[in-house]
Amino acid sequence: MPDPPNPESGLRRQLTAGQMTMVAVGGSIGTGLLLGTASAISLAGPAVILTFVLAAFISWTVTLALGELASAHPAAGSFGVYAELYLNDWASFVSRAGYWLAISFSIGAEMVASTTYMQFWFPNSPALVWIILLSVFLLSINLLNVRSYGHFEFWFAMIKVAVIAAFIILGAMLLFTGHTAPQYTANGGFFPLGAAAPLLALTFAIYTFGGVEFVAIASGESASGREVARATRLTSLTLTAVYLGAIVVLVGIMPWNRAGVTESPFVTVFRSVNFPGAAHFMNFVVLTAALSGSNAALYISSRMLFSLARTGWAPRGLGHLSRSGAPIWALIASSYAIIAALILERYAPARAFEYILRGAFFGMMLSWIISLAAHIQFRRRMTPEQEPERAAHSPLGKWGSIVGLAVVLACVGETWFDSRVNLISGVTMLIGLTVAYAVIKQSRQRDS
Repeated sequence: MPDPPNPESGLRRQLTAGQMTMVAVGGSIGTGLLLGTASAISLAGPAVILTFVLAAFISWTVTLALGELASAHPAAGSFGVYAELYLNDWASFVSRAGYWLAISFSIGAEMVASTTYMQFWFPNSPALVWIILLSVFLLSINLLNVRSYGHFEFWFAMIKVAVIAAFIILGAMLLFTGHTAPQYTANGGFFPLGAAAPLLALTFAIYTFGGVEFVAIASGESASGREVARATRLTSLTLTAVYLGAIVVLVGIMPWNRAGVTESPFVTVFRSVNFPGAAHFMNFVVLTAALSGSNAALYISSRMLFSLARTGWAPRGLGHLSRSGAPIWALIASSYAIIAALILERYAPARAFEYILRGAFFGMMLSWIISLAAHIQFRRRMTPEQEPERAAHSPLGKWGSIVGLAVVLACVGETWFDSRVNLISGVTMLIGLTVAYAVIKQSRQRDS
C-alpha cells in the first residue's frame, strides 16, 4: 500500500543538528536570563540552584520525549502531528494554534524590548522606526532558503552562548581566587526563605527552558532523523550547562536579596574585571539576545502556521511556499504581533499587556503537556520489533514522560491557583481555542 501524501511536502530538508540546536537555544535563551533572574531568586534565595536543577530534569524529560517522536515523525507540525497520531484532533489543533499564538506574540514582546535597547544608543529616536527596520531585517533573514537561515541563526545565537560562557568563567575565577566572597550562605543561609521555597520558583525556572520544543518543529526541515536525535541531545546539554552554570555563579557573586536591584549581574561581573564599556557591551548582548529570540520565534511560528494550513486548520493560502522553500504568507501572518505588541504597550492598560503575555506562556506550556501525553501513548503502542529502529532512544521511557507531565501540570495548576491573571488568561485562551476548533471542524465537515 503506498504511503499517504506528505501534507508538508516542499519544505527543504537541509538543517544540521548544530543548526537545529542553535535555533532552539536562540529561542530559549532570552533577555530574561541576561538581565537577571531576580524573580526566581527573590522567591527562593540561593536555593534557586535546586529549582533550576529540577527544572533542568523536567526539561530533559520533554527533550527525550520530543527526540523520540521527532525522529520517528519529522514534521514542522511536531507536537500537533504527534497529537493527531496518538491523541485526538482537538489536542492537535489546540496545541498548534495555541503555540502559534504564544510564539507569535513573544516576537512582538522581544521586538518592543529591542527598541528600548536601540534607544539606549539613540535616545531621541522614535520606536516605530526601529520596529520597522528590525522587522524588515528579520523577515529578510527568514525569506532565505532554510540552509542560509540555519547558518545565520547559528552564529546569531552563538553570541549569547559565548557571553554567558564568559560570564560563568569570569564569575568562577572571581569566586575561586577570593576576589569575591561566596554569597551562598551569607544572608540567612542557603534556605533563607524556607526549605519549600525552591518549589515556589519552579514555574519561573521551567519557563526559562521553553524552547526545547523548537528542535521538534525544525525537524520538518532536518537533513535526517539522526540529525534530529543529535540536536535534541545537544539542546538539552547546552541549555542545562548554560542555565545551571549561570545561576550557580550568579547567586555566588550577588547577595540574593540584592540581585537585580541596581543593575544586571552580568554587568556587575564585567565591571569587576575592568571590562571597558561594560554597559554598552551588555546592551549589545541583550539586543542580540532579543533579535536572535525573535528570529528563531518567527521561523518556528511560521512553520507551525504553515502546518495548520497544510492540514486544513488554517486558510490554505498560508501553506504556500516561495521558490526558496519559505512559507512566505505564514511568515507575514506570524509577524502580526510585532505591531500588536507595540500598540498594546503604548495604548492599552499595563494589565492588558500582562494578560496576553500570561496567555502566551500557557500556550508554550500546552506544547509540553501535549508532547508528553503523546509520547506516553507512542511508547504504549510501540512493539518490541520497532524498538531497534528508532534513531533516538529515551532511557526514561514512558515513565519519564509520566513524571514530567505530572510536574508540568502541577506547575500550571499552581500558577492558576496563585494568580487570577494566570487563571483568567489560561482559561480564556483554552476556551477560545476550543470554540475555534469546533467552528473550523464544522466548516470542514460541510466542505467535505
